[in-house]
Amino acid sequence: MDEATRTELEAAAFRKLVEHLRARTDVQNIDLMNLAGFCRNCLSRWYREGAEARGIPLADPEAREIVYGMPYKEWQAKHQTEASAEQKARFAAANPGH
Repeated sequence: MDEATRTELEAAAFRKLVEHLRARTDVQNIDLMNLAGFCRNCLSRWYREGAEARGIPLADPEAREIVYGMPYKEWQAKHQTEASAEQKARFAAANPGH
């Protein structure tokens, strides 16, 4: 497979992942962190870091809007729930010092 095709396929997979995460608003970021070790905020940070590596300035709020499909504060107000004590404990155990 040539590099351009690989990049196109990776981009398609990224777009599908973002689409899936936008549709699954019932899955909280802490659930993702506890299960997979990353969340929507991580994905938006990686996107921003990729842009910056190419000399493209991109602020965190802009990167988050790309991933969330809306401003982060709006997503929080519409979809974010309070993490349970169990979720917080699992996160703390898996991510000491975070």
